[in-house]
Amino acid sequence: MKKILVTGGSGFIGSALVKKLLNEGHKIRVLDDNSRGSLRRLQEVSNHIEIINGDIRDQNTVANALKGIDIVHHLAYINGTENFYKVPERILEIAVKGTMNVIDSAIKNNVGELYLASSSEVYQTPKSIPTDENVPLTVPDVMNPRYSYGGGKLISELLVINYGRKFFERVCIYRPHNVYGPDMGWEHVIPQFALRLNQLTANKNDNLLQFPIQGDGSETRSFCHIDDFIDGVILLQNCGKNINVYNIGTEEELRIIDLARLMAGLYSQDIKIIPGELMAGSVLRRCPDLNKIKSLGYRPKVSIEHGLAITVDWYKKNMSLAPNFS
Repeated sequence: MKKILVTGGSGFIGSALVKKLLNEGHKIRVLDDNSRGSLRRLQEVSNHIEIINGDIRDQNTVANALKGIDIVHHLAYINGTENFYKVPERILEIAVKGTMNVIDSAIKNNVGELYLASSSEVYQTPKSIPTDENVPLTVPDVMNPRYSYGGGKLISELLVINYGRKFFERVCIYRPHNVYGPDMGWEHVIPQFALRLNQLTANKNDNLLQFPIQGDGSETRSFCHIDDFIDGVILLQNCGKNINVYNIGTEEELRIIDLARLMAGLYSQDIKIIPGELMAGSVLRRCPDLNKIKSLGYRPKVSIEHGLAITVDWYKKNMSLAPNFS
């Protein structure tokens, strides 16, 4: 049994990881300011974990949170595409100050292992798809606020790897690829489509719904259900190699137009896709090469059809939690 700190532990991924680690028999402490996460996600296990309400940018808070800890999973960050454009300076501040605070405090408290949640956004527009962990990473345009997110993750990776060589027994970085599931927030494509379908079906005037999207729908992503993703993280904690980076996701590349149609089917609706303009810097294709983590035994199990059905069902039942819901 280990004492584990999860930063960002009330977030979508963080809360799922907390529950899994607790189920594995570990003692869990969560650090989160809940500005984007929600303690609601931890309600069922709140009596079995320690929760610290605090800002990852505050050095004293982080130092206190890491006292007596064996392992830290660093997930505290701001995601959601709309935030890349709205608050790029805050994203970068959390990336740099937050990661340095975690590293400095972990060293001070003799924490042996550090696991960093990075992002598929570090790949931007890679030359090879499926994309492995060794492709060159770039920031295509420092003037585009979108790259605050991927750039911040890239800086965090550099910090963890280079401090990890000297000061930790083991550090691993994992790059999530479009993780989805119930209660994943409201800014991502799946909840945004669920919101849109909910509104359109409530006000429909004909049998064929006009469904606006960004781009023409040929853009692709590889969606990974939260259960499969967390299994991958646990696998890395158990047997990931020191100073290594791993993709976690699925290898099924899905067009956004097909995602929209799958989701519309769960609402028993036919839709007509209305293409729109892509935001500057949007990626046309994304699909990970999983050979590295597969060599450790990783095998995703949840099909997109089953995972979407579970996810959409949650959103149908919880639309009242959406921002500006009326």
